Amino acid sequence: MKVEARLLMVIALFFLVLTLVYSIWSKEYAGSIMLAGSVLLAAVPGSYYLFWSHRMDQRPEDRDDATLKDGAGVIAAFPDSSIWPFVFGAGAALIGLGLVFGIWTVLVGGFMVVSAMVGVATESRRGGRI
Repeated sequence: MKVEARLLMVIALFFLVLTLVYSIWSKEYAGSIMLAGSVLLAAVPGSYYLFWSHRMDQRPEDRDDATLKDGAGVIAAFPDSSIWPFVFGAGAALIGLGLVFGIWTVLVGGFMVVSAMVGVATESRRGGRI
């Protein structure tokens, strides 16, 4: 996870420099705040990966002396297909539309988002479809 952590921290550093240059030259607040959000979008997962990379055993991808043979075998178990990410995305879109067009749409979208979160949690504990 060191490779991913370094990549994300370099991206965060790039956006930090870009944010500072943009905010000094433009003196415009909205763009500066959005660029600062980009810094956080890279720094938060990057620092999380960096935190865990020091506590985990190194993967073959993280070692300089690793061979192709070290990475052979079963990689991981991937989850089955699920409808819940689609339900979550549709609910989030309805919440966004509801903030523009009407509060009743926010309620429907909120219900969809909560039900999707419950569905994902229930599905992941059972190890299959509901």
